[in-house]
Amino acid sequence: MSEQNTKVAEPRIDAPADHTTKANPLQNFLSGPAGRSLGLVIALALLFVVGAATSGDRFLNLENLLTILRYASIIGVISIGVTFVITAGGIDLSVGSVMGLTTVVATLASVQLAATQSSWILIVLVALAVGVGAGLINGLVIAYGNVVAFIATLAMLVGARGLAELISGRSTQIVSNRDFLRVMRSELLGVPLLIWIFVIVAIAGWFLLNRTTFGRRTIAIGGNLEASRLAGIKVKRHLVSLYVLAGLAAGIAGIMMLGRTTAGTSTHGLLYELDAIAAVVVGGTLLIGGRGTIVGTVLGVLIFSTLTNVFTQNNLDTSVQALAKGLIIVVAVLLQQRFAARGPRKIKS
Repeated sequence: MSEQNTKVAEPRIDAPADHTTKANPLQNFLSGPAGRSLGLVIALALLFVVGAATSGDRFLNLENLLTILRYASIIGVISIGVTFVITAGGIDLSVGSVMGLTTVVATLASVQLAATQSSWILIVLVALAVGVGAGLINGLVIAYGNVVAFIATLAMLVGARGLAELISGRSTQIVSNRDFLRVMRSELLGVPLLIWIFVIVAIAGWFLLNRTTFGRRTIAIGGNLEASRLAGIKVKRHLVSLYVLAGLAAGIAGIMMLGRTTAGTSTHGLLYELDAIAAVVVGGTLLIGGRGTIVGTVLGVLIFSTLTNVFTQNNLDTSVQALAKGLIIVVAVLLQQRFAARGPRKIKS
């Protein structure tokens, strides 16, 4: 009797699982990384079609395409750092203010004088040090001070912006080091250095998240922090390193901003943190953590950059542009919730 019951029970367990896999291959593909990236590529392509249809040669001009990429590059570098933080289930609202602070400190008269007497690389090192320092403070307060990431980084947002205003006296500081400007405004194969920096950071970010133990631990912490701790991952130390990484990305973005604008000011990076988070979310990284995608983040940045360019080319109201961005973010979050809800069902079946 027991053998007969076992034979009957087996098909009842296996059949539904096999049926689900075979019946919904398209659904499985669309809910996977490749499917989500394909959807973003299609959205980007549609924006290009709209831009070409409304602006013609002005939009498809090579110089305009490079303008889109230049605009995307600075936000893109910040967004890659934010991707790691959000993948781990955290948030960083301070990256825009930290970027502004790096531009102010790096353009202080004393720093520029020392750079003139030694090397323009000193400006780069100072900017990176400020970004890393701010990220380190965020990480320590969150991981070891047990302060909620939202509150800790909100405090850094306000504090870094205020410190930048105090240091600069709310005035613009011009970059006087010609060697720095010459390097930052150079081109390689006809492509501005700023775009190459974005490409390099994106590739490095993809490799770090997808091909290293660091990336796997980041995803694991975002999926289940307590389980990660029990598995032997030094969660607090890892969280600190993630916020340092976000600060480093803000420092790199600050260097890029100095190269593009030739000036340091406390207003640099205003609301950039919101643009970065929006790009990360639209790209497919889960706000609740546990899933991150650098490719999606890059595509998200390009979508918003292209959207901005299309609106600019057609002289449309910035309020309408903000409304369109808001709708895109809402749709992306709703889709995230839908796919996230499907995940556990697939595991249980």
